[in-house]
Amino acid sequence: MSELNTEVSQLINSNERPSYWYDWKWQYKNRITTVEELRRIITLSEKEKSDIEFCLTNFRMAITPYYASLMQKDNVNCPIRMQAVPTINETVKLDCEMADPLNEEGESPVPNIVHRYPDRVLFLVTHRCSMYCRHCTRRRVVGEEDNIITEAEIKTAVDYISQNTKIRDVLISGGDPFVMSDERLERIISALRAIEHVEIIRIGTRVPVVMPMRVTEGLVNMLRKYHPIWINTHFNHPSELTPDAIAACARIVDAGIPLGNQSVLLRGINDNVDTMKTLLLKLVKSRVRPYYLYQCDLSQGLGHFRTRVEKGVEIIQALTGNISGYAVPKFVIDAPGGGGKIPVNPEYIISGDNKKYILRNYKGDIYKYPQPPDLADEYK
Repeated sequence: MSELNTEVSQLINSNERPSYWYDWKWQYKNRITTVEELRRIITLSEKEKSDIEFCLTNFRMAITPYYASLMQKDNVNCPIRMQAVPTINETVKLDCEMADPLNEEGESPVPNIVHRYPDRVLFLVTHRCSMYCRHCTRRRVVGEEDNIITEAEIKTAVDYISQNTKIRDVLISGGDPFVMSDERLERIISALRAIEHVEIIRIGTRVPVVMPMRVTEGLVNMLRKYHPIWINTHFNHPSELTPDAIAACARIVDAGIPLGNQSVLLRGINDNVDTMKTLLLKLVKSRVRPYYLYQCDLSQGLGHFRTRVEKGVEIIQALTGNISGYAVPKFVIDAPGGGGKIPVNPEYIISGDNKKYILRNYKGDIYKYPQPPDLADEYK
């Protein structure tokens, strides 16, 4: 890709947007991918430039002009910048970290399919994303833009799903499926919808967050033909819920598609109660249901993003009872080695036996809940 031209960098730092700013293909084409392009957008010291160059020998960078426009130019601790711009910390690989921490490759019966749970599969349809998030768990493969998943590989994956009648739920992910054309994505979705035992099709995408103009009327009109479709997206910070992002979410929901959100708990970005509370309430107001709060995975180079597990428990405990239950996500750890998602919750049960349970509520008050009597003894 050629160097970012002056016009694009000026647009990023401007409040006036020409019509082509809202063209997702223009956004994708003009992503920031080099240090020289980045330095036109934000302030970088010579050491930062050197560090980023070194990081890019291992992991690619791509930032849409839209998302870049949300970054604070002179603040290295800007929560938007921290998710988009590499730091030297990514080169530190702890002994506990792995290239494939969730053992997706080990549970892949055919290329691009991960079959971990009995009734559902993960279908990785692309390696491409509109932005390469610095905390990505699939950084080992995402960003390999030269490695395109072929039509033959797509067919092999669809055939696997078709031949396994226990599969009722397919999660389409990647990469980001929404960087594909409407036509190619529809070919995949229509092939899945033609399989009788596939009841639910889900799509995982961060496009509403980092390139909301991709959520066009054409895209949602295509998706509504294949209900039931569910979508999960990935807002991590309240600053990401801009008017453009909220409008993209509205287009999805107005098409009758349930929209959930999966956040990752990230050190220095959203690892405090006030930030998380603001995020969750803004999501609900935007008709996006908080679904999961993930403990950051053990992918290589992510140690600086990980919090202690008890921090997530502390946040969930502080939120419970203080905001509506449907606004509180489930805090989970995706178990290293492919163990699946394990809920990690505050402890509200103090003790229990066949007669009663002793419980603690969100205020710390203690309550006794009697067990129901044995029907054979009490109800004759």
